[in-house]
Amino acid sequence: MRVSGDWITDARTQRVCKALTDAGYQALFVGGCVRNSLLGEPVGDIDLSTDALPETVSELTAAAGLKPVPTGIEHGTVTVVSKGMPHEVTTFRRDVETDGRRAVVAFTDRIEEDALRRDLTMNALYARPDGEVVDPLHGLPDLLARRVRFIEDPEARIREDYLRILRFFRFHAWYGDPLGGLDPEGYAACASLNEGLETLSKERVGTELLKLLSAPDPAPATAAMQQAGCLTRVLPGADARWLPLLVDFEHRLKVRPDGLRRLAALGGEGQGDLLRLSKKDARRLDALREAALGTSGSGELGYRMGAGDALDAMLLRAALSEMPPAEDLADAVQKGASAVFPVVAKDLMPEMKGPAIGKRLRVLERAWIDSGFVLDRDALLSR
Repeated sequence: MRVSGDWITDARTQRVCKALTDAGYQALFVGGCVRNSLLGEPVGDIDLSTDALPETVSELTAAAGLKPVPTGIEHGTVTVVSKGMPHEVTTFRRDVETDGRRAVVAFTDRIEEDALRRDLTMNALYARPDGEVVDPLHGLPDLLARRVRFIEDPEARIREDYLRILRFFRFHAWYGDPLGGLDPEGYAACASLNEGLETLSKERVGTELLKLLSAPDPAPATAAMQQAGCLTRVLPGADARWLPLLVDFEHRLKVRPDGLRRLAALGGEGQGDLLRLSKKDARRLDALREAALGTSGSGELGYRMGAGDALDAMLLRAALSEMPPAEDLADAVQKGASAVFPVVAKDLMPEMKGPAIGKRLRVLERAWIDSGFVLDRDALLSR
């Protein structure tokens, strides 16, 4: 079997491969680019594995007119930039020691050892520069059947890095067969070892959870996380019951997936701190929850929050109240977002001064919103 696509035939990428193979070393695509290409999914980052040591990778690619950057040299990774296009090239590795959060690695020249240190069988697939698939652990059948399965012993893989619990659910949300269910052995291992999630950094957990929630339909995987006791380990008080409704309403209104919107549906206290969200994301999350639990209409939310966040808040409100949104919700929100309050402070002078102006503007603004943004300047000033 072979992988194909513009990503692998790109001259910039082939130059990186050629710099290694011309010197007698292997250059193998690995991970997401191979997995996604075989599934017909979009290919993003391009990662390569090689039996060349990092120093050798740097020397060979520099000699070929490329730009090597030692972005993770201690772990064997060199980012090779070819005409502005980055490629992560990592030397074959094997784990020497793991503690559930990070690993001490040693370099190896055996692809089998490199494959064994990965988490899931669908992520241990490689491809040569001509696209021929290399499958050292026989994971191709799992991928084609969309079975998300740990490599060898699930508990051993999880104990190496407890983040793999979240990755198990995330990959099922993105790539698993929705009718096939989760791998029983992997699921049981995640449930029995979920305490290990508490040892992970909040940043890693937050990044992984948002990736999961950004899947086209993360509801089944998130429900399974909750049942296994994994969801409340990372988000105490969270509840996945409203997520299926939110996803359904998004599909009805043809709204793109959004991890933060869906995170707001899970609830729980202190999500921003627990997941180390950026200040911007934490503010948006709080604003969505506050607006969804409030009473302002769709037009007013559009006016105050902008069309995007207002639509998110109204979808969230619909899910939490278990009431389908109106079909014209997006139009109602956009009407408010496009409205411009026609009265300014100068219109009230000189009859009014100081705080009285602000108070009067708020009264008029309220009347204008309640009118459906219909009242014009003259009508408002005459009230």
